[in-house]
Amino acid sequence: MRRTSAAAAVDARVEAILAAATLDEKIAMMSGRGFFAQFRASQGRWCAEPYRAGGGVDRLGVPALYFTDGPRGVSGGNSTCFPSSMARGATFDADLERRIGEAMGVEIRAHGCNFSGAVCINLLRHPAWGRAQETYGEDPWHLGVMGASLGLGIQAHNVVASVKHFALNSMENARFHIDVSVDERALHEVYLPHFKHVIDAGVGSVMSAYNRVNGEYCGQNRALLTDILRGEWGFEGFVHSDWIKGVHDPYAAAAGLDVENPEPIVYAKLAAAIEDGSVAPEVVDQACQRILRTQLRLTDRQDPLPAYTPDLVASETHRALALEAALKSMVLLENDGALPLARQRTGKLAVLGRLAALENTGDNGSSRVHPPYVVTFLQGLQAELGEDAILRGDEADLVEARRQALAADAVVVVAGYTAEEEGEFVEGDVSLGMASPDEPVSPHGGDRLELGLPADQIALIRAASESGRPVIVVLVGGAAILVESWRDRVNAIIHAFYPGMEGGRALPRLLFGQVSPCGRLPFTVARRAEDYPFFDRDAKAITYDYWHGYTKFDREGLEPRYGFGHGLAYTRFGYRAAAARRQGDRIEATLAVTNLGAMAADDTVFLFIGFPGRAAERPIKLLRGFERVWLEPGQTKIVRLSVELATLTWRDPTTHDWKLESGPHRVMLGGDPADLLEVIVDL
Repeated sequence: MRRTSAAAAVDARVEAILAAATLDEKIAMMSGRGFFAQFRASQGRWCAEPYRAGGGVDRLGVPALYFTDGPRGVSGGNSTCFPSSMARGATFDADLERRIGEAMGVEIRAHGCNFSGAVCINLLRHPAWGRAQETYGEDPWHLGVMGASLGLGIQAHNVVASVKHFALNSMENARFHIDVSVDERALHEVYLPHFKHVIDAGVGSVMSAYNRVNGEYCGQNRALLTDILRGEWGFEGFVHSDWIKGVHDPYAAAAGLDVENPEPIVYAKLAAAIEDGSVAPEVVDQACQRILRTQLRLTDRQDPLPAYTPDLVASETHRALALEAALKSMVLLENDGALPLARQRTGKLAVLGRLAALENTGDNGSSRVHPPYVVTFLQGLQAELGEDAILRGDEADLVEARRQALAADAVVVVAGYTAEEEGEFVEGDVSLGMASPDEPVSPHGGDRLELGLPADQIALIRAASESGRPVIVVLVGGAAILVESWRDRVNAIIHAFYPGMEGGRALPRLLFGQVSPCGRLPFTVARRAEDYPFFDRDAKAITYDYWHGYTKFDREGLEPRYGFGHGLAYTRFGYRAAAARRQGDRIEATLAVTNLGAMAADDTVFLFIGFPGRAAERPIKLLRGFERVWLEPGQTKIVRLSVELATLTWRDPTTHDWKLESGPHRVMLGGDPADLLEVIVDL
C-alpha cells in the first residue's frame, strides 16, 4: 500500500520513538495507569478526570492517550447528554449520528481527552440484555452504518474512537465468565460484519469484550484479535481491553491485545514473560507501533477548531442537537386518532407515573453522563401548558390517580424502566479492581428479569383507562417492552427510550403536533417472550445461532406486535415506481415517495435484499440500505439507494471464503418493512 507523505512522516517518527525507548518504557505504553486512585478520589465517578489509558513516553515527550467514555455523551464534567444510542438508532439518521459524534469530539477535547469509548455496536440479540440501550439495534447493517457515523464524527476532532465490545457481548450479568459458542456462518454473517463496517470506515481502536468465544476469552482470543481483525480485515489500529478482568494472561499481548486497561495488573508480568520466552520481544514493538501510529496520525493533523475551550461543553448548539435527536427518535407505536392532542381542547392534562418526574437518562454505569440539567417529561408538559393545567398521580395511589384522570381532558402515563431495572451490572469495589467482601457495593442494573412493565405500572394504566379519557402511554426503556396485557385499554403508545437531557422538551412538541413522530423501531417487539431466542442471564455457556430479531420472526412465520422498522406519523406516505438494476459491482435502486397528508414530516425508506437461498439458507430479507427524507404535504421525492454486491455474499464454512450466489435477488423497497415493493435483479 502506498503511503502519503504525512503517513510516512508518522511512520518515521514512530520508528524513532521505538528506537529511543527502553523495554520498560515500551511495556508501560501497553497499559493504563492511575485509574484506581482517580476513581477513589472522585468518590466513584467514572471518568471524572481524563484517564491515562495507554501510550506515551514521558522521558521522550511522547503524549499519552487520555480516555473518556460515553455512548450517550462525554462522561467527564457536565457534558451534553444525548438520547441513548438505541434511541438514536431509532432515528435511522446517519447524518445526525455523525453530527452527534462531532459534538462529542469537541467536548472530549474540551475535557482534555483524546481517546473515546463511545462507539458501542454489540448486536441486540434479546431485549432482556441490560445494556441494550448502549447499542443501536438488532440489525448488523444498521449497527455498522450508525457506528461508523459516530466514530468518524468523533475522530473529525482528532480523537481516537474505539469500537466495542469485540465480540459477541450481548449479555450483562454473565459477561465476565460466559462462553459463547458460535459457528462460522453466524460469527461472520451476523455478529462481526458491523465491526468490520466500522473498522473499514477508519475507526482507529477496538475494545475487546470480557466474555469467551468458543472457549477463549476475547481479550486473548487470537482467532478474533489477530486472524480475523488483522489477518482477514487488515486492521492497523490498536486493541485495548475492557476495564478490570479483561485480561487473564500475559499471552494476551501475543494474541493481539495491545493495551491492558485500566492498570497493568496482568501486563506487570509481561517483562518476565519475555524473559522466560513465553512472549516474543517483537510483540511489544508491534503493539507500540500500532498504538503510536494510530494516535499520531490523528494528533499530528491540524485541529478543525483553533481551541477547545470549556464553554463548548453543553453549548447551545449541542443542546439543540440533543433536542433534535430526541424529536427524531421517539416512535409512535399505536394511535387510534387520539394524537396529536388539540391544544385548545386540553385544558387539563393528567400526567401519571413516578417516571414522569424522574431525571431518567439511562443507566448509571460507564455510559453515564452528568449534564448541567435534565428536562423531565413533567417539566416539559408544565412548560407547554402551564403548571395549573397539569394534574398529577402515580402508581403509589391508584384511587388518586383515577380521580385525577377523571378530572382531565386527556391522560399521559409514563411507564418503563430506570437504572435499577436495566443497565451495566456493577458488583464489588471497582476502585480496588475486584469484588471486595470488605467494601461491597450494592449491585445495580443488569439484565432484565421481565420483558413487560412492572405490575404496579400496569395497574396504573388500567386505572387511567377506567376514566374514559384518551390515554397515551409513554414508554421509557432501552429495548422492546411487551404490551399485550394492557395495549387494548389505551389510545396511543409512544416508545421514548431514554431521551436525554432535552427529552422533556421534545415530548410536548410531539404530543401536540408541532412535530410529527418519525422514529422507527430498531428492533422487533414480540407478542410473546417465547418468540425471542433463549436467554438466561446467569448462564455459564450459551450458543448464538444464525437467527434472531426479524430474521427469526420471518423464518418461523411469527407475527410480531411491532416489527423492525415500524413507526407511525401524523401523515401518510405513498410509494411507487420502485426500480433496481445491477451496475457493475453494485445494485442501484430508486423509489418515489410522496407525502399524502397535510403535515410535513420525515419518512424513512428501507432497502432489503432477498436471496435465492439455494447454495445456503439465508434470511428471507436482510437490510442493506436506509435513508431519511423530509417531505412537505403533497411533495414527492426520488430516494436513491446503492448496495455493493460484496455485502450480499455468504460465508462458506468449508472453504472459509465469501461467495455471491447467482440468480434472482429480490430488492424490497418501502417505508414499512411489513409492506414493501419488490423488484427482481438477476445476479
